Amino acid sequence: MPPELRENAPASTNSAGRRSTVRERPVTHRRKAAGPGPHRLWARLLRTVLTRLSPADREVLWLYLLTRIGIWITACCARWLFPANRNGHDAASVFAPFQQWDWYHYLHIARDGYFPGETGPWQSGWDNREAFFPGFPLALRAAHTVIPHWTAAGLLISFTAGAVAVLALARITRLHLPHAHAGRRAALFLLLSPCAIFLSVGYTEALFLALALPAWLAAQRRNWPLAATLTALATTVRVSGLFLAAAIAVHFALTARTHRDWRSLPWQSLPALPAALYSWYLHGHTGDWMAWKHAQERGWYRNFHTPWEAWANTWHNAFTGTQTTEYALMFQAELLAMLIGLLLLGTLIRRHQWPEAVYIGLSLCALGTSYWYMSIPRATLLWWPLWIALAAWSLRTPRITTAYLCLATPLTTLFALAFLTGRWAG
Repeated sequence: MPPELRENAPASTNSAGRRSTVRERPVTHRRKAAGPGPHRLWARLLRTVLTRLSPADREVLWLYLLTRIGIWITACCARWLFPANRNGHDAASVFAPFQQWDWYHYLHIARDGYFPGETGPWQSGWDNREAFFPGFPLALRAAHTVIPHWTAAGLLISFTAGAVAVLALARITRLHLPHAHAGRRAALFLLLSPCAIFLSVGYTEALFLALALPAWLAAQRRNWPLAATLTALATTVRVSGLFLAAAIAVHFALTARTHRDWRSLPWQSLPALPAALYSWYLHGHTGDWMAWKHAQERGWYRNFHTPWEAWANTWHNAFTGTQTTEYALMFQAELLAMLIGLLLLGTLIRRHQWPEAVYIGLSLCALGTSYWYMSIPRATLLWWPLWIALAAWSLRTPRITTAYLCLATPLTTLFALAFLTGRWAG
């Protein structure tokens, strides 16, 4: 009993009329037991989720948590070792390393909208923010209602989405590779890939994968309505969702057998709706149905060039000394990533994995027909067939895992430090 009730409780009498030292609880005015606090609710929810996961899934999440801790340690050290002011005596904010490059586009969209105060591409110095699809800014604005700090809200989105993504990748891998460690191996290769830093910052990669991979998993199980719905949500985050929609449509055509399957055919058109609505929104403000594409052309030179022209321009900037060493190295990484993509595409075609080949092929066409290559290393994070193929290879040849870790880990650290210190990282 609370002390204030205990002090005011009336004394009771026994059968002999004596005052008893035992005091009864008040019958009326009883206080209701306080419910569990928010932290207990979250702990209960977390325990419920974990108990429903298989041991293999929990191993994947443990691996995910360890790699996130490693990235946070790297970010913490980077702000001390590589400060913006080399003569300063105070480190920057703990969030400062994550506030780089495209993060500000997403922040400005979430905070101010696409065209604040009647501004737009008709003004000089415009930041071309309409090049970015609205899915992540909308999620960021929603998270900001709970978490006041914008950067913290973005990091939480990517952290949560990344956990969903690696679980889905592991489950897709286990569908293809009946091996106890197959799913964990694919997740390991993804989480330690050179551009893995972009899964931990306020960028779109983690959120896209958290929608795209469960969509692909649903398609593998022939749950076409769920696959289409998740793909449509993925399309709100990145235009790559349309490539995923094409791959799922091919998978549908190859696997639909029953009348019930074919009744789900109209669902295949759902992923085009978000892109159409976004184009309609931009047209209402700019009069241009392809405003997002033209913004990419103005800001990032993504105007159409033939594949050989794009290769030549990238090669020129990588090796002829026209760029500083920082940018030249990243152009070299772009060339290497394109070669890996082409090799992966050839492997998928040789194995008759047509849906996956469509997804990778469309991605390479979009990335390989600009003035020069840009962001292809980052795009490898979205190539789930690559991580499954590497997992299969490592299970056949155990030394592949050791070789991958020894070669990829330095690159992973290099790309992470480049991004966290404000350098161009693709």
